Amino acid sequence: MIRRMFDDMLEANRRYAADFSLAGIPARAAKEFALVTCMDSRIEPLAMLGLGPGDAKIVRNAGGRVTPDTLRSLVLAAHYLGVRRIAVMQHTDCAMANRTDDEFRSDLVAGGGDEAEDWEFLAMPDPDRALRRDVDAVRACTLIPSDIPVEGWRYDVETGEIRRIIPA
Repeated sequence: MIRRMFDDMLEANRRYAADFSLAGIPARAAKEFALVTCMDSRIEPLAMLGLGPGDAKIVRNAGGRVTPDTLRSLVLAAHYLGVRRIAVMQHTDCAMANRTDDEFRSDLVAGGGDEAEDWEFLAMPDPDRALRRDVDAVRACTLIPSDIPVEGWRYDVETGEIRRIIPA
């Protein structure tokens, strides 16, 4: 029963693979760009920025937050994959915004997830402050070359527009 739950995805992949055209694209980011953004399905990073496959490195997680793993990915992208500019892009109407980690913990514990008490969810009670903190974390990372500009953006999920909140 559970195996069949994924069959639609694997069937879609078979159709995709039958016409696969991305073989041979270099690993380096052709536009020398990396984007940190949220996993929200309303965000289409390549299309919204006029990019195509191979143009950029995209790092996604809940809230588009800069975590140690995000920094690890950006360090490697800067040193080995041609990244020379970085944007951290969070968005409007984010499930992580205007809430606290304590609220997430409380909800999860109430649902039986006792282990949630020890988790840090990186909620964003103040989205602008969170974006500033994340941009500052990238800029402060000594393993990312200091000449790489880093900006902070906010994507509006209702209009598709990106606003520059923190310039390079």
